[in-house]
Amino acid sequence: MALVPNPPVNEGPLFAEVDMGADASAPTVRATVVQASTVFYDTPATLDKAERLLAEAASYGSQLVVFPEAFIGGYPRGSNFGVTIGNRTAKGKEEFRKYHAAAIDVPGPEVDRLAAMAGKYKVFLVMGIIERDGYTLYCTVLFFDSQGRYLGKHRKIMPTALERIIWGFGDGSTIPVFATPVGKIGAAICWENRMPLLRTAMYAKGIEIYCAPTADSRDVWQASMTHIALEGGCFVLSANQFCRRKDYPPPPEYVFSGTEEDLAPDSIVCPGGSVIISPSGTVLAGPNYEGEALISADLDLGEIARAKFDFDVVGHYSRPEVLSLVVKDHPMSPVSFTSASGKAESPRI
Repeated sequence: MALVPNPPVNEGPLFAEVDMGADASAPTVRATVVQASTVFYDTPATLDKAERLLAEAASYGSQLVVFPEAFIGGYPRGSNFGVTIGNRTAKGKEEFRKYHAAAIDVPGPEVDRLAAMAGKYKVFLVMGIIERDGYTLYCTVLFFDSQGRYLGKHRKIMPTALERIIWGFGDGSTIPVFATPVGKIGAAICWENRMPLLRTAMYAKGIEIYCAPTADSRDVWQASMTHIALEGGCFVLSANQFCRRKDYPPPPEYVFSGTEEDLAPDSIVCPGGSVIISPSGTVLAGPNYEGEALISADLDLGEIARAKFDFDVVGHYSRPEVLSLVVKDHPMSPVSFTSASGKAESPRI
C-alpha cells in the first residue's frame, strides 16, 4: 500500500517545502497527519494498520502523529441505519449492533495496545475512535504520550446531522488541552470546529497544536482550518480518511444510501484533504486528495509567539468586561448514587 504519492527513491513521506525560520530558542516538532481508511467492522485489523502507519511515521522522525476521526471503529459514511422519522428497520438495528461491536471501551485492551504503540515508537499519539460506554457510542479522540501513557480523551460534543442517531453527546468534562514537551495539544472533531465557543474554550486553555480529525473533505474545510490557525495563533493538524467503496463491506451487508448504484469498488467515497497549517495561516503540508498518505511538516513553535503578537484572542485582543464565556466543565450524568457504586450487584442466594 502506497502511503505517499510516488515519492522519489530513498525519500520519506510528503514534507513541506516551507522554511519557517527556526532557531535554537524555539523548538521544532516534526508532526504527521495520517490519511488512511479504517478496516471497517474489523477493529483488530484496523489496530494492526494503525501500528504499521505509526511505525512508518516514526521512521521518518515524527514526534506527533494524528489519525482521522473514527479511525478505530469506523466512520459509517453513507449509512442511514434504517432510520426514518417514526421508524427503525430490523436491518438498521443489526447494522448498529455490528457497529457497536466494532467500537472500543475506554479504558480497555485496545486503549492499552494504543498506549503501547505510542511508547514503542516514542511518539505522541492522537487517535480518533468510536468509544463504547455501555450501549451508547461516542465519537472520541484519545491522547497518548511518547512514554506509552494514556493522557485522556475528548468526546465530540455535537454530532452532525444523522450522526446524532448513533453517537451520544460529550460534555464539558472532556475538552482537555495537555501540556507536553512538544507543545500544548488538544482536539476538536469535524464540525464542532465550527463552534466558536468551543474553540474559545480551547484557546483559553492555551492550545498550541490544535488537532482537527475530520470526515469533511470539501474544499471549504480548508478555509475553516486556516481561520482557526489565524484566530487561535496555533498550528492546525487536520487528518481525514481516504476511502474507496471497497474499503467498506459490499452490498447488501453495507449500503451507501442513495448512491450505491453509482459506485464501483474503486470509487472514491472520501478523498481526504488532510492538511497542516501554521499560526500565520501558511499551509505547511497538504491538502492531499491523491490517496492514503503520511503528510508531515516541521513545526517551529516560535511561530506561535510571532502570531500572538498580532492577535491573542483570549489575551490582549479580548474584552472580558464586554464579552465573556462560562464553560461547565464538570461531568454531566443522568443518574447519581449517593451511597453506592451504582454497579450491578450479584444476586444474593
